[in-house]
Amino acid sequence: MSRLNSVVDTTSTEHKANRAAMLDKLAEIEAEHAKAVAGGGDKYVERHRKRGKLLVRERIELLLDQDSPFLELSPLAAWGTDYKVGASVVTGIGVVEGVECLISGSDPTVKGGASNPWTTRKSFRAADIAAQNRLPTINLVESGGADLPTQKEIFIPGGRIFRDITRASAAGCPTVALVFGNSTAGGAYLPGMSDYVVMVKERAKVFLGGPPLVKMATGEESDDESLGGAEMHARTSGLADYLAVDEEDAIRIGRRIVARLNWRKQGPVPASDYGEPLYDAEDLLGIVPTDLKVPFDPRDVIARVVDGSDFDEFKPLYGTSLVTGWAQVHGYPVGILANARGVLFSEESQKAAQFIQLANQIDTPLLFLHNTTGYMVGREYEQGGIIKHGAMMINAVSNSKVPHISVLMGASYGAGHYGMCGRAYDPRFLFAWPSAKSAVMGPQQLAGVLSIVARQAAASRGQEYNEEHDAAMRTMVENQIEAESLPMFLSGMLYDDGIIDPRDTRTVLGMSLSAIHNGPVGGVGNAGGFGVFRM
Repeated sequence: MSRLNSVVDTTSTEHKANRAAMLDKLAEIEAEHAKAVAGGGDKYVERHRKRGKLLVRERIELLLDQDSPFLELSPLAAWGTDYKVGASVVTGIGVVEGVECLISGSDPTVKGGASNPWTTRKSFRAADIAAQNRLPTINLVESGGADLPTQKEIFIPGGRIFRDITRASAAGCPTVALVFGNSTAGGAYLPGMSDYVVMVKERAKVFLGGPPLVKMATGEESDDESLGGAEMHARTSGLADYLAVDEEDAIRIGRRIVARLNWRKQGPVPASDYGEPLYDAEDLLGIVPTDLKVPFDPRDVIARVVDGSDFDEFKPLYGTSLVTGWAQVHGYPVGILANARGVLFSEESQKAAQFIQLANQIDTPLLFLHNTTGYMVGREYEQGGIIKHGAMMINAVSNSKVPHISVLMGASYGAGHYGMCGRAYDPRFLFAWPSAKSAVMGPQQLAGVLSIVARQAAASRGQEYNEEHDAAMRTMVENQIEAESLPMFLSGMLYDDGIIDPRDTRTVLGMSLSAIHNGPVGGVGNAGGFGVFRM
C-alpha cells in the first residue's frame, strides 16, 4: 500500500491561526443557514403549526430512513438577494427504504411556498442532479404557485420543471408527489405529471384555477373541495393514486411506494473492506492558510479523506504543481487531481490531460481539489505553448465521460477554475470550503489590470493621470471583487451545491459517490476512439 505520510503540526502558531479563522467562517455560514431553517420566521411558523401541519424539514425527517443522513443541496440559495435565504424550497439527497432519492420540499412558511426566481433555479439544479445520477424524485408539495410580482422571471423558464418530471419518468427514474396543501395553477401539473400521487384528506387542494378564478372565467360557483380537494381527486378525477388521512400517513404511503420500486443501482458496488483515514479530520480546519497566496500541500487533505490514507501518486516528479493519483473513498475508486502550488504550467496541463484519459479508460470517477490561481502567464510561457497546453487540459475535462466531483478548498481563479472542472463543466457535484474564493482573478490583480489600462488610456490622450482617483478606484474594485469571490456569495448564486465543513468532506464525498453509482459509471473506454495520448 502507498500510505501517505502526513506531518501536520497542530500545535504550531500557523495551524492554530488557520483553525481559528476557519471556525469563524463556519460560524458565519451556520448563522446564514439558520435563516433558511427559520423559513418565514416565527409568525408564519406558528401559523403553520396552528393549522396542524409539519414544517418542511420535519416532513423530510419522517420520510428518511431512521438515523440516515440528508445531504442538503444549495441551502444558501438566494443569499444576498431580496428573497429569503434558501429560496423557499429545501432540496437534497436522502435514503428512503434503502433507496437514494432526490427530495424537494416547498417551505409553506415563506409566502405560502410560492416560487420566486431563485426557487426555480434551485429546482432546476436539483432536477439536473437527479437526472445525471439516475435518482428517483420525491416532491413534498405545498405551494401557492408562482410569486406573481416576479412572474416575468418565472413563467417562461419555469415550464422546465414540468418538462424535467416527464423526462425523468421516460428515463425510468420514478417521480412521487406527496401533496400536503395547495398546488394550484401551473403547480397543479407537478402532481399531474408525477408517476405516483398521494394527497392528504381535507388538506390537499389541486386545481388549475381556484374558485375566484373559475367565477371570473366562467361564472361558475364552486368550493375548494369539489373543485380540487383530495377526496374528489381520489374518487372522481383519478389524479390522486392514494388518499392519506393525515401528513404522517402520506409520508408512510410515500415510503411504501419507494419500497415497491424494485430499485437497483447500475454502477459497480464499492469495496467493503476499506479502512478509515489514518489521520484526524479535525486537522483539516487548520491546513488552509488564511492568506491564499501561501501554498499548502493537498496530500495533507487527501490523507484525511481517502480510505486508509492510501494514495498511489501518478507522475509524482513531473508537473509538481498538480498532484494526481488513485485512491478510494468509502470503497469507491477515484482519480484525484489536486492543486499543490496554485499555478498551472504546461507540464501540469499535459499531466492532467493524460491522467483524465487514463481515468476514462478504466471507468474511474474524478475528484478535483481546487486551489489554483490559474494558468501561468508571461512571455516564456506563452512561447512555450501555455495556451494550447491549457486548452488540452480543458478539452480533456470537457469531454471526459466519467463522473466528476469538485471541491473548492482555496483559490479557484481564471481558466484554472475551468481546467479543474468548475461549475460550467458540469461536475456531478461541486462543494466549497468556507476558505474558498473564486473569480476571474484575484482582487488585487484585477484592480491592478484596470489601473494599468486606465493609465495607458490617459497617456494616449496626453492627459495627466489622477493618482487619487486611481487609488479610490482600486480600493472600490478590490472590495467588490473580494465580496463577489466569497463562498456565501457564490453559493447564493447557485455556483456550488453547498458550503461544507472541511471535517465533513469525506462523508459528503461518500454520499455523492454513492448517489453517482445509481447510474452506470463509464468513461469512453478507449479514450474517445484513440489510445491514451502520451502528453
